[in-house]
Amino acid sequence: MSFRLRVLGLLMLVAMTATAATAWLTLRQANRQVQESVAAGRQEVSRITGELRAYGVAHGTWEGLSPTVSRLAKDTGQRIRVATENDVLLADSDALQGRAPRPVSSQPPVLVDPRPLLRIPAGQIPRTSMKLTATAIAQYRAEAAYAACLTRAGAKVTARPDDTGVPRIRTEHRPKQCREPTGEPDPRTSQDLEAIRTCESEQRFITCLQRVFNERVGSAAPPRLEIRLGVRDESPPTLAAAPTVAVAGGVALAAVVGALLLSRAVLRPVRAMTLAAGGLGEGDLGRRVPVSGRDEIAQLGRAFNRMADSIQAGEERQRRLTGDIAHELRTPLANLRGYLEALRDGIVEPTPELLDSLHEEALLQQRIVDDLQVLALAEAGALTYHRASVDLRELLEAAGTAHRAQADAAGVALRLEAPQPVYVVADADRLRQVVGNLVGNALRATAPGGTVTLALVRSGDLAVIQVRDTGKGIPAEDLPHLFNRFWRADAARGRATGGSGLGLSIARQIVTDHQGTIDVESAVGVGTTFTVTLSTVRPPADAD
Repeated sequence: MSFRLRVLGLLMLVAMTATAATAWLTLRQANRQVQESVAAGRQEVSRITGELRAYGVAHGTWEGLSPTVSRLAKDTGQRIRVATENDVLLADSDALQGRAPRPVSSQPPVLVDPRPLLRIPAGQIPRTSMKLTATAIAQYRAEAAYAACLTRAGAKVTARPDDTGVPRIRTEHRPKQCREPTGEPDPRTSQDLEAIRTCESEQRFITCLQRVFNERVGSAAPPRLEIRLGVRDESPPTLAAAPTVAVAGGVALAAVVGALLLSRAVLRPVRAMTLAAGGLGEGDLGRRVPVSGRDEIAQLGRAFNRMADSIQAGEERQRRLTGDIAHELRTPLANLRGYLEALRDGIVEPTPELLDSLHEEALLQQRIVDDLQVLALAEAGALTYHRASVDLRELLEAAGTAHRAQADAAGVALRLEAPQPVYVVADADRLRQVVGNLVGNALRATAPGGTVTLALVRSGDLAVIQVRDTGKGIPAEDLPHLFNRFWRADAARGRATGGSGLGLSIARQIVTDHQGTIDVESAVGVGTTFTVTLSTVRPPADAD
């Protein structure tokens, strides 16, 4: 990702995160507290009413209710006031906790009815349902009286509903004064049945049975309760500040950490490049910067390393070139100096043969200097090219004609394989220089009786020139050095037989300037093939 986009994205992320986090936290906290308050209130109300109703069902009386109210108030944190429908106060949590009773909340009271709900099996005929209801009424009166007696005696009671919903009272230690229900008929059962029969004509039969049940057991059941919760004018819960502060601090911390990481990611490579640039300025050309990633900083680091590589390679090339030039010129110039001094001192006679030899040596040195100048201009991109449409078949024919005499003198057959003309846009003189260098090298490397072939083929949009010989070949370990300056495959060959050692370097640079490639394949004892590949163009309109 782009470094600029990373910075922009980080800043936008921090701003959006801070805004969204604050809004989200405020809304979430408000909703959560409201929901929690409502849910907790409902749960507390449900728990309080449930436990108070269970107490009434199990004990058959509200006597001894105060400990239960005190425990519920402590567990829920609610102020609880319990009274009957006739406003007879049974328990007040404030009074139980030793404080003056506070004004109760203005919310309507919650009603608690301790009378059980009947369970009439579905599918029963009305007569059976009425009989079950009458039995349930009688059983509840007996169980309620028994539970109330146990409660007043201080016994611990439990209640479990039977199939009709009537609670059955159990205790581990039954006091003597409390009689356990025996199931004997209730003398009021006939009255109960008369009241129940009024439900036969009711459309809502089960509801009517429950209403009659409630009416008939009303005298035996504890009265209904009115439960008031809370305190009047109680302040509503406020939003907690701790989560907001925590999230704000987290966002700030994230922004600080992000800024530190970003500054570290930016400044560390910049500092490394500063140190490396200082080292390069002081001559330490081996200094490089570590690079990772794909952003602009990484691209800058890679560009710096490429620049350092180029500077180091250029410095090394310059040192090698200086050494090579000195090596190539030292011996012939020493020979020239020695002969000139001998001629000056009269030690050697100035014969025509000696003067011709010295002149030839001077020409060789001039050729080395000229080749160096051409190579320097080519590598600097300052070599002038006069480009035009060139027929490569004609160019190869001209090269074969120019080297025919040399081939005949060496006893080497020079052949041309160019079945059709192929055109390229190039500098004809420079291409002839390339082909001439390759043909000259091939003739020198081929023994008498061998063959040098100039081949031209077209492969799609490419023109392929090959110079093949049947010479002794070049070892594989020497091929990577073949295009180096002053390098010769045969170290025993001198300039007179092996050239200046710059021809292939110049050829490669010329081909490269024409957006082409030059490759070599060779096998010892078989021969060598140089391949030049260039882009073709359409033949001119006046071509044959």
